[in-house]
Amino acid sequence: MKRIKDAKPYSICAVLLLIPFLLGFTLPCGDTSPVNDGFEDLMGFYGEIASNADEMIEAGREIFRFDTFGDEEFWGGQLGLHRAIAGRRFGGVGPGLTPNKALELGLKVDVDALPESLVTDLQQGRVDLDDPATTLALLKSDAVVGVTGFFDADGSIESFGIQCALCHSTVDDAFAPGVGRRLDGWANRDLNVGAIIALAPNLQAFTDVLRVDEQTVRSVLNSWGPGKFDAILILDGKAFQPDGTSGATLIPPAFGRTGVNLITWTGWGSVPYWNAFVANLEMHGKGTFFDPRLNDDEKFPIAAREGFGNVRSDTDRITPKLAALHFYQLSIPAPDPPEGSFDSEAAKRGETLFSGKADCARCHVPPLFVEPGWNMHTPEEIGIDAFQANRSPDGRYRTAPLKGIWTHMEGGFFHDGRFAILLDVIEHYDEVFSLQLTNDEKDDLVEYLKSLGSKDSGSDGTVAVDSPTWPEKH
Repeated sequence: MKRIKDAKPYSICAVLLLIPFLLGFTLPCGDTSPVNDGFEDLMGFYGEIASNADEMIEAGREIFRFDTFGDEEFWGGQLGLHRAIAGRRFGGVGPGLTPNKALELGLKVDVDALPESLVTDLQQGRVDLDDPATTLALLKSDAVVGVTGFFDADGSIESFGIQCALCHSTVDDAFAPGVGRRLDGWANRDLNVGAIIALAPNLQAFTDVLRVDEQTVRSVLNSWGPGKFDAILILDGKAFQPDGTSGATLIPPAFGRTGVNLITWTGWGSVPYWNAFVANLEMHGKGTFFDPRLNDDEKFPIAAREGFGNVRSDTDRITPKLAALHFYQLSIPAPDPPEGSFDSEAAKRGETLFSGKADCARCHVPPLFVEPGWNMHTPEEIGIDAFQANRSPDGRYRTAPLKGIWTHMEGGFFHDGRFAILLDVIEHYDEVFSLQLTNDEKDDLVEYLKSLGSKDSGSDGTVAVDSPTWPEKH
């Protein structure tokens, strides 16, 4: 993908500056310095903007992929998760985490971070994928996406931390299933976050906050399943829905969010708000977070009791990084669907239906595919229960942006995956709004939704660039 600086925004300004001369306006002979000085200053200013954009993207990418914000004090220091990864043979506990088990839990390996010798050994089958020692070697190479192992001088693992990329990145499987090049911003719908946390030998940090026994905590964590996470559990303690199913929600993608206001399933706040929320309260990094809405002891009894609405750390390792992290996330476009992955003629018919008979565009307004402004709706408006909405400050659900929806077909749709396939979503709204769509029209809408990406679905406000060719996922 072309870098932002290649767009050269100052070229447009240069043309604008020439307009007075093209219209016949001139300055007295020999008195051109104001024009020259102004032109040079303007060019310098736009050069600074381009340079700043590059620096912000590069810094944000580094933060997104590799910054733990100091959370290793929680995941390693308190939970001892690194001890379960190492296993008793390497100074830890239990059998240890093998690469095969790690891949089964949805962890991904960045092939570009592997030493060439290891790549060669993997290709020739000389690596034991059932040995925790191999997992430790991968961690030493910083090759496991979204996690970091901290090692002492003699090579023993002494702590463990996580990054944003753990949930919001995957790989293209170019080398093997679960091993390939990074795809930042993609939802990792294979990742079993709860089962990974449940490996920790010490869950007292959770038992103390939730005020339940350890076995209950492990049962709740293991109830989440692949691709889901319950960010509100430590705020309200509601682990299960009234029907007994898990209160966890699907991990959403982090791409294609330019121009979108509220970005989580139930609103809460903007991208930088949620970054601060997650980095402080979920990742357990060291920073500052303020939200007086969490002082509501009826809606958020645990958060109010624990003071989560006003978090202050002696050393803030989060706040100084929020701007660059935000900038990078907004620079990630929704990927275009692979060639041949949808019926183009049906998609054209579906596009007409989307803005016409089906009236989807009333809420999913192109080209954002979400409302410009307050993109929230009551449960009644969209015809579903209020359980998850009532766990949020405003009691509403967000209109989901649709670009790149083809990348996260796995796990279902809506916040909890209640609709297994896109056709189920369309049939739900067909019933709720009495649209009277035919079966063919429903199929055409499905093909249109599958076709949505940054390139083919209208400008998202970013500089036009060449779209990469994305590998097919799932």
